[in-house]
Amino acid sequence: MSELSTLILTLLAGISLGAMFYGGLWWTVRRSVASKALSFWLIGSFVLRAIIAVGGFYLVSRDDWRSLLACLLGFLIARIAVTRHIKRTPVEQKNRCVQASGP
Repeated sequence: MSELSTLILTLLAGISLGAMFYGGLWWTVRRSVASKALSFWLIGSFVLRAIIAVGGFYLVSRDDWRSLLACLLGFLIARIAVTRHIKRTPVEQKNRCVQASGP
């Protein structure tokens, strides 16, 4: 496998890890608001997400700094994508409610 294709695959792995990490964070925050065991949700989710993310970085990097850097870049891309999705979602839901209750 060529070096470029390896870096592209590690970038995609980083995007997947980031989507899991930040998507899991978003899900946890939404779920924990209505829960009586707030600390359980937050701490448990963080530990699980951190183990998966760090383990994924370790497996993907394979002792190569370029692969680690590509994975980190993908992780940051996923952070931006999830953040934009989260910011857009409540506005779209609000607009649907306003349209449904309109004249």
